[in-house]
This record gives sequence, C-alpha cells and structure tokens, in this order.
Amino acid sequence: MTVKTQHIQIEEYNYSLPDERIAKFPLSQRDESRLLIYRNGKIEESIFKDILHHLPEKALVVFNNTRVIQARLLFRKETGAQIEIFCLEPVAPHDYALIFQQTERCTWNCLVGNLKKWKEGPLTRTVEIDQTSVMLKAEKKESCGDSHRIEFTWDDPEYTFADLLEAAGELPIPPYLHRDTEESDLETYQTVYSKIKGSVAAPTAGLHFTPKVLTALDDRGFLREEVTLHVGAGTFRPVKSETIAGHEMHTEFISMEKQTIRNIRENIGQIIAVGTTSVRTLESLYYIGVILSREPAIPSEALKVSQWIPYDPDYNRLPVQEALWQIENYLERNRSARLVTSTQIMIAPGYQFKIVNGIITNFHQPKSTLLLLISAFVKGNWKTIYDYALANDFRFLSYGDSSLLLE
Repeated sequence: MTVKTQHIQIEEYNYSLPDERIAKFPLSQRDESRLLIYRNGKIEESIFKDILHHLPEKALVVFNNTRVIQARLLFRKETGAQIEIFCLEPVAPHDYALIFQQTERCTWNCLVGNLKKWKEGPLTRTVEIDQTSVMLKAEKKESCGDSHRIEFTWDDPEYTFADLLEAAGELPIPPYLHRDTEESDLETYQTVYSKIKGSVAAPTAGLHFTPKVLTALDDRGFLREEVTLHVGAGTFRPVKSETIAGHEMHTEFISMEKQTIRNIRENIGQIIAVGTTSVRTLESLYYIGVILSREPAIPSEALKVSQWIPYDPDYNRLPVQEALWQIENYLERNRSARLVTSTQIMIAPGYQFKIVNGIITNFHQPKSTLLLLISAFVKGNWKTIYDYALANDFRFLSYGDSSLLLE
C-alpha cells in the first residue's frame, strides 16, 4: 500500500482558488459561518451554530486545545536591515511548558527572514514590559536544513520567555492572507477553548465554536474531549514534489490525558474530530499503540509516529481497542497520567481510518497535505465537495466557512 500511496501525483489535488474566495477576515459572529454537510455522498447546507442538529447521536467530539503563540520576533541591525525570527519548536529545554517558563535563556528551532543580511554576531532589541526595559539577544548557533537554532538570552530574570513573546512577538497569521497581523487577530485567530501555548498556526476548524455552541452540545448530551497538538509552520507548506513520496511531513508535538484515551477507547465508532490536527492526533494514537505492542520498553523519547508507518501492513493488524489499551497500560507502568509524544503521520488516499468517524474542517489549499487527508476520508470525492463550495460562494481557508464530513 505504501508504494501506491507514495506515487500519488499532487497535481491531481490541484484546483483553481481565486484570491477573492479566500476569507481575509472572519465573520463578526464566529458561529454564523456557513456549514457544508457531506453525508452518504450527498451535500446539504446549514449554519455552523446549528451543527448540533447534524452530528450523529452520542458523538464524542474531540477538540485541539492548543494556543497560538506570538512566535514572530523582529530585530533591526545597526545597518537598518530588519531580521525576522520565527520560533518553530523548542530545543533547550525540549518541552513547551518548560521553555516558556525560562527566565534567562532558551534555544528554539527557527525560520529566519532576510537571513542574508545577518552574517554574524548577535541581534539585540529592547522589549518594554510593565514599564521595564529588557534587553533581548538572539544568537545563531547552527543550521538545520531550512531552519536555524537560535539561542535567546535576556538581562532580567524577573521575566519569562512567555512574557517576552507576549510583549514583543507578533501573531503569525497565515501567509496566504497577504496582509499584516492586526490587533483583532489576537482574539479571532484563537479558538475560544485554547489553553496550551505552542502552535504557530491555529487549528482553524475550531474558530467557529462559541461558548454558546459548546453549551448547546453539552445540553444535547454530546461528549467532549480535548487533546493537544501544536501546529507547526509546515502545515502551510505545499507539496512541491511531483509525487507525495518526495514530501517530508513536519513533526508535531502531541499531549493527551490518559483518561481522554480511555474515553476515546470506550466510544470507538462515535468519534468526531474538530479539525485536521485532531484527526492527525487521534489516528496517531492507533500507531503509538501498535509500536508499544511490539516494543513495550521503548524509551518515551523514541515513541513517535513516522510518516509512512500507516501504510505498512505489519502495523495495521492490531484491533483498535487493543492498540488504545496498550497506551493506557504503558502509562500505568510508567505511572504517568499523560501521553507526550510526536507524530509525522501522512494521511493520504490509501489510508484506512482507525478512530475518526467524522471531521469538522474548513476548506483547504490546493496541493496541500490537508487536502490529501480530506480526500482520504471522503474516499476520493473531495472534488465534488470543493466544486460545490466554489459554485455556492463558500469562503475558503483559515477564516472561511466550515464543513462537517461524515462516513
């Protein structure tokens, strides 16, 4: 199956998306966005606030509670050249919670804009926090492909790196919006249930939910669970190779409570994922369980889902309930209440879904891995859905309208 999937031509997942169809800003009321419902090969329309009337009975709805950080830092050299440093993932310490708590220094894997103007030496800038001036310094350590390891140091231990980002960082809205970040994005580009800092892009399917919609779900008896997958900048990276075999998926951090895993196991067959990030998290659980069944003593730092594991028949023989039980048992043995791991999973046509029975998601970019995921779920019928959305004036991408895709 791997060979067949890897030979998918990305051009088959291209479509014409006029710029005017890309929503540059969200609606004033999040839950007033339009909702396309795809069920049994048929399409109907609704409004997002009425989604509870279209969800299967007894559904367990899974949300990604990651929070977008103000990851873009701007420095200016003495020559006047502006250098942009975009924090992608923590290196030292290699833990999101810990790195935000650092009070003197930390190291991130970063993208650097205008790199050719930064030949050598550190960059510095003054950050104003609570009427205090803090000197922030950035120093290049080594290159890692397209990214660079940057060590940040600052001269006031009263403030954490989280404080510095909050005061000096910019929220990195998607590049396809072709505009600068505005003050309103600080609120509208976060889900109302976001909690755990670490993403450089929002899990945008969740942007449509309001406290009122969440309360309505609870009142109707739907179950809710939260997982954490920190979205990387790679989510915006189009597939540039002719076939998807040449595309390397970005690695993303996952964190999930043991009780959440148990609840998912007990509700298999009724799982609705909010967004492709939740899909990747949930489907990765199955393969984590398979890995643990084969290597019970694997060190936690080696426990991750690589890109092509799902297409190896040897990793698809375990019953889903058994795979999830393997994770629970692993956490019990290690006296841990939380699974912390990472995934590089590629979900494309040929993939067999193990856990997810429905997806709430926006409309994605042409030739993207997200569109491949959608095609895999709707068994190749993505073009019918997208042709309908384009013909009926649905709004596309991060701030656009929503869809509910059901088996």
